[in-house]
Amino acid sequence: MTNFSNWLIPAIALTVPMAASGQGNDFAYCQALSAQYQKYYVKTSGHMITPGPIDGNIAVDQCKAGNTAAGIPVLEKKLRDAKVELPARG
Repeated sequence: MTNFSNWLIPAIALTVPMAASGQGNDFAYCQALSAQYQKYYVKTSGHMITPGPIDGNIAVDQCKAGNTAAGIPVLEKKLRDAKVELPARG
């Protein structure tokens, strides 16, 4: 049991920062997608704002809330369908 705990704790300690950095990259990517989406879909005309499709707006909200797994695929599809270049994924 001692040998098991000797390598388990360092392994967990190394894994947690890697997972967190992956989430940070996804969050930054989701924010970049949101910015692209808003640039190409949200239209302002005088005092009127046309927000764009509801599913895209929900995806932007998902990104803001940190739910990148829900937001990223929707925003990528919306931007690809509009022939908009996707931002680089870090």
